[in-house]
Amino acid sequence: MMKKDFLTIRDFSRDEILGTLKLATDMKAHPQNYASTLKGKTLAMIFEKPSLRTRVTFDVGIHQLGGFSVSLLPMEISLGKRESIHDVAKNLERMVQAIMIRTFSHQIVVDMARFASIPIINGLTDYSHPCQALADFLTIQEVKGDLRGLKLCFVGDGNNVAHSLMFTGARLGTHVTIACPKGYEPSPVALQYATEDAKETGARIEVVHDPFEGVRDADVIYTDVWASMGQESEVEARKAIFHPFQVNKQLMAKAKSGAIFMHCLPAHRGDEVTDEVVDSAISVVFQEAENRLHAQKAVMYQLMK
Repeated sequence: MMKKDFLTIRDFSRDEILGTLKLATDMKAHPQNYASTLKGKTLAMIFEKPSLRTRVTFDVGIHQLGGFSVSLLPMEISLGKRESIHDVAKNLERMVQAIMIRTFSHQIVVDMARFASIPIINGLTDYSHPCQALADFLTIQEVKGDLRGLKLCFVGDGNNVAHSLMFTGARLGTHVTIACPKGYEPSPVALQYATEDAKETGARIEVVHDPFEGVRDADVIYTDVWASMGQESEVEARKAIFHPFQVNKQLMAKAKSGAIFMHCLPAHRGDEVTDEVVDSAISVVFQEAENRLHAQKAVMYQLMK
């Protein structure tokens, strides 16, 4: 059987995404039914960026499926420096059944997938965060039901999370608006891919530069940190640029009645979101974080079984 990787949401068809969400829902409700489905299988986890949710959810997830995990940190392998990506891939494919990578450059996961004969799972890159998007849409489905025709507004930097939300919305028929400052739009390539995919489902993918325009009629308001890991030198400059895009009570009031708030976390409270929003009854951020576990279990099961 040909191996399958999960580098971006676009690696999965609409039916495969919906099937993954259905499987994740069943795993969440009946974890005991899957307790030995990956018995004897091992997941290697390569971390070049710090992690709370990715580390815990993949580690716990593979164990809950009956498998094992091994965590590899930068000081242990220095990917591409101490040893080439090719050689790391060729070693690990003989020892484990899949590799999850959380890194900076998306090219690293692309190269690893090209060299390795085992599945590669993207735990986060500068271009894409597909596991997060699966957890996000699982959460939206739990709260809102049918995903088709809903509107999600992502407020902030047109980053890896914004890309993955666009890709998923385009596949599933969910309208996605990115509200960002000028000069901080999503990658033109990502926007083009999402726009093309959206033609098949009727989803509307758009970029606006006014957050109040963006959140109008939105069912979901989503934000992320203004400066991602690797952009620490830009933090102060970005605070001034992004301040009008803070998700606060005034912005949420312009969304559709019953709208929910989402954040992939960690949240920088007082910057991209206020305490009164993130801690409110409309916030589903911790449900969303938990769903990383269930969504990733569904991905591992399908790729490793």
